[in-house]
Amino acid sequence: MSKHFVGWNYRNKKMNMSTSDLLASAGVSLLLIAFYLNLKKLMPTESKWYSALNCTGAALCGYSSYLIQFYPFVFLNGVWAIAAIISLFKNVPRGTIIKKL
Repeated sequence: MSKHFVGWNYRNKKMNMSTSDLLASAGVSLLLIAFYLNLKKLMPTESKWYSALNCTGAALCGYSSYLIQFYPFVFLNGVWAIAAIISLFKNVPRGTIIKKL
């Protein structure tokens, strides 16, 4: 299988998209969806879905950056993904009672 996917640009000339392009596009899309839903107050930042979208989007962008050897973005997106993973597990679900011994 080829590493490039063929599409058409606005001038009807062939345009190739590499695997890293597709991964980056998917990752950025997930990050923008989370951002938009938060701006419209449809998804709070405390939501597990918000953290999951951020984690997945940052991981895809980071891996895409690794594939093209652009290491500053690998670091940036790695930190972003780690922060999202931490936020996934740091909050106790609402409605639960924590008993202190």
